[in-house]
Amino acid sequence: MASTRGFHMPAEWSAHRRTWMAWPVAETVLEGTGGADGAYRAWAAVANAIAGFEPVVMLAPPGGKAQARGYLEAGVEVVEHDIAESWMRDFGPTFVLGPEGRLGAVDWTFNGWGGRTFPDNKVDALIARFVAERAGAERFASRLVNEGGAIHVDGEGTVMLTESVQLNANRNPNWTKAEVEAEIHALLGTRTAIWLKQGLESDCDDTGTDGHVDTLACFLRPGLVLAHRQPDPAHPDYDIARENIATLKAARDAAGRTLDVIEIDAPAQRFKANGEPLSCTYVNFSFVNGGVVLCGFDDPKDEEVVDLFRRLFNDRRIVQVPATRIFEGGGGIHCITQQEPLARAG
Repeated sequence: MASTRGFHMPAEWSAHRRTWMAWPVAETVLEGTGGADGAYRAWAAVANAIAGFEPVVMLAPPGGKAQARGYLEAGVEVVEHDIAESWMRDFGPTFVLGPEGRLGAVDWTFNGWGGRTFPDNKVDALIARFVAERAGAERFASRLVNEGGAIHVDGEGTVMLTESVQLNANRNPNWTKAEVEAEIHALLGTRTAIWLKQGLESDCDDTGTDGHVDTLACFLRPGLVLAHRQPDPAHPDYDIARENIATLKAARDAAGRTLDVIEIDAPAQRFKANGEPLSCTYVNFSFVNGGVVLCGFDDPKDEEVVDLFRRLFNDRRIVQVPATRIFEGGGGIHCITQQEPLARAG
């Protein structure tokens, strides 16, 4: 079992040094509405919004810096490196902090979301190492097949996971639930795991993730969770969302607290150009220094979500960025970003 020796993953609302992203490159992302230009504008809108709060580093493919630079504002640094996909949350490192404030990085084993993009896109499995080195982080390699979007922590010892990801035979066929928990706790500094059963219907298809937790629920602060709800009984996610919410309400965190759960409805159903449904969710947002960057869907619920976050975080500036085009590629704002926490000097 790997161990970070006293390092822990801080909550996402903690201070950041910067945010890491990866430029759109995969055909599954580039073929959506507006083609490649639509994808470039969608990723750039998120990067430019975050750059208003903290530095952003965007990885672009070799020879792609000039193209990315044409869409990105000056506050976004562009670094060329081999990439095959654009979901930095998943194949990038999960940053952790040591007892003295030193920066560490967990390098999970990445197999392309259960083999969906492997072995063709094997360069993505090397990105966590590159980012960790460039950030000056101590790297902790894990044998556990996992992705960053498959975990959420409260910064005080609690982690949320889904059985359909870490316990899936396409990732960790020989690991028991107890072994997965032990590895997660040893690397993230957590001690209590809350397991949700499965993810959204369209996130479990051939191009999905098998159900990342960051489309289902997230911590807003210790003891408070935002959970995705599907209001339409005819929708395939209706029962899934109800079961997940019930699990969260029955759970206790590492401090022994029952969780307060805020249920947030999905936007009206959106579809890809080929008619396939999208797993759109407001849960998939990013905390940034002094702000929150939310997904918007040109939906009447957008403003309700902004109002909710303004009430919850009156000390942060709330920005909403159009996200439907990102979901056409397979994820949301949280999926394409990875925060690097602020480490203490020395």
